[in-house]
Formats: sequence, C-alpha cells, structure tokens
Amino acid sequence: MSTYSHAELDDAFRVFQKTVAEIAVTRDWDRFAEMFTTDARYIEHALGTMAGREEIRTWIWKTMTTFPGSHMTGFPALWHVVDAPTGRVICEVDNPMRDPGDGTHITATNLTILTYAGDGLWSCEEDVYNPLEFGQAAARWCEKAEQLGTLDAEALRWRETVGAMFARRR
Repeated sequence: MSTYSHAELDDAFRVFQKTVAEIAVTRDWDRFAEMFTTDARYIEHALGTMAGREEIRTWIWKTMTTFPGSHMTGFPALWHVVDAPTGRVICEVDNPMRDPGDGTHITATNLTILTYAGDGLWSCEEDVYNPLEFGQAAARWCEKAEQLGTLDAEALRWRETVGAMFARRR
C-alpha cells in the first residue's frame, strides 16, 4: 500500500514528462538515469532488467545514441492513469522518429509502468511493447529515408544487420 497521494503521483509524473521532453532535445541521458533511485529496476521486456541507476544509465545511453533510438524525437505520454494505492503511474508513450525529409510521421507506442519512490524519484520502470512493431517502424523510416536520399550511415548499418528481419516482403 502506497503512502503517496494521487496529487503527489500526478505531480511527480508531470515533472517526469517535462524532464523527458527536455532530454529528448538535449540528449543528456544522464538526467534520465538521475530520475531513478540508486537501487531502481528498469524492466525492458526485449533486453532484460537493469538493476540500479548505473546500469540504467549505461543502458539508456547505449539505447538512445544508436539507431533507432537516436532518431526518436520525443517520448510524450498519450494518456496516463495514477494508481495511488500502488504508487504507480501507467501510461502509453509515443516514440516518434524524426522526419525523414517529407513530413512523414513514423512512430510506435509502448505502455510504461512507473513506480514512485518519493522525493521526485522512481524505483521502477517497466516498458511493455511489441518489438516487431518498433522494428517495423524503424524499417519503414529507413525505406522512406532511402527514397528521399536522407538515409544516414547509422540507419543503413542497422537496416543491413538487425533491421533485415523487419524488411517488408514485396
């Protein structure tokens, strides 16, 4: 049973979202890690569980500085629900990719469960998503960028390796 009120959780989530929006611009992923307790867990269904702030820091830097994470422009919550008895906030997060050059909007969403620890820190984040949906979005972005002549070397490398499994069959 949580001791945090609905209002406190909602406020903490509002600050979390504001900080994440700033990070999406600055790309300072250390700030992301600092929003978690030193013993936090980050559960990422496709890549495993990170234990502690420093593992979260290492993982987030690697994930968000390589394609497709490096091409995501924001992580806004489309909606959220506060569950005060458990101290959790559950939300759907949009993960739009940058414009490949013609205004095309390519994105994928995930559900996130955040557990609050107090003092503006989170003790756990769990991201639930379909890796196939994210892979297909990244592959669509590569295809469109290639058509437009904006496919960069990092995205091309991804497409030719990991991304090959997400290529659309013609």
